[in-house]
Amino acid sequence: MTRTILPLMIVAILGGCTTLPRDGPSGRSVDAGATRPDAVGGYALVEMNYEVSERIKAVPAQFFGSLTGAASERPLDLIGVGDALQVQIIEPSGTLFGGGVGAGSAVQPGNQVLPAQVVDRSGAVSIPFAGAVRVEGLTPPQAAAAIRRALSGKVANPQITVVVAENASNSVTVLGDVRQPGRKPLSVNSNRLLDVLGEAGGSERPVDDMMVTIQRAGQTYAAPLGVVTTSFEENVRLQPGDLVNFAYKPRRFSTFGALGAVAQVDMPPGPVTLAGALSRVAGLNTNTANASRVMIFRFERPEVARALGVTQPATPSGVPIIYQLDFNNAANVFAASNIQIMPEDVIYVPLANAAEARKFFEFVQSITRVIYDVSVTSAINVD
Repeated sequence: MTRTILPLMIVAILGGCTTLPRDGPSGRSVDAGATRPDAVGGYALVEMNYEVSERIKAVPAQFFGSLTGAASERPLDLIGVGDALQVQIIEPSGTLFGGGVGAGSAVQPGNQVLPAQVVDRSGAVSIPFAGAVRVEGLTPPQAAAAIRRALSGKVANPQITVVVAENASNSVTVLGDVRQPGRKPLSVNSNRLLDVLGEAGGSERPVDDMMVTIQRAGQTYAAPLGVVTTSFEENVRLQPGDLVNFAYKPRRFSTFGALGAVAQVDMPPGPVTLAGALSRVAGLNTNTANASRVMIFRFERPEVARALGVTQPATPSGVPIIYQLDFNNAANVFAASNIQIMPEDVIYVPLANAAEARKFFEFVQSITRVIYDVSVTSAINVD
């Protein structure tokens, strides 16, 4: 048995460099897969420093989506089906609505406040002595004029007022991560997206982690809520019937390799720098990290890649780039405070050469121990 196992163990030891468990790719394998002047690889390898970080920041920010196409100029003071109207009729003669002859033969006018009238599916309301009066698509003053005309010949010079008691047609539906979802009314002075968010009680989530979508007539418009709160043109006017959804989309980055923690980390509000991201995972592992190769794996925007002179072909997700920072250079500590981490970034630090060698020899030692145990067992069995 010993003669059979020994050759297998020796092969395992000789292949230890490739069979050894790793926390991720070695620095050599990262270099091997990168694009070179003579060959196109799977990604571009870019040396990061303060100057490069400034060139990245100089490229205007791009927001994924916009709501400007959803801006509406549709009037919001028109009566629609389902609205409840408060109609008041003042009749100077008092003959129809309860007036009469008082002291000194003075005629007391009739004053009739009708119960709330709901606009039916034909767009009309029912008015005593006038019948069905169509008011859909009219403003309240126009509806009052229509009722006055319907009463012509029955009431002498009636005075009509119409107030929208319940606004059902001029409303939007709000869903998602808000405190009070449901139907929210629109009015001429409260018709923008942030007005509706306020009516819904706001959200407990950070603004930077929220996406807004507006669905209307088969079309969908979307943008980050953080853009809406900082860009006036994105705070669009809504129109009746819109479906507005506030979705929680947390921004996260991941860390791997020789760091204080291997984790997926939620990003705090506002920008996050590389220095801040490393501090959230307890920094580099001082016993194993290769501080000269702190890497950021990112699908970069094509316009940023062009600004850096990167010619790596783009994928549907962006241009694959690995930014590499040498933390052994004290000047790059300032750069780490200027490099902004983006959602879905992967921060990776490979093992130092000494740490890799130590892991290899620990592996060899474990194998030789197994060989020793097998040899002893075989000898005992033979005896």
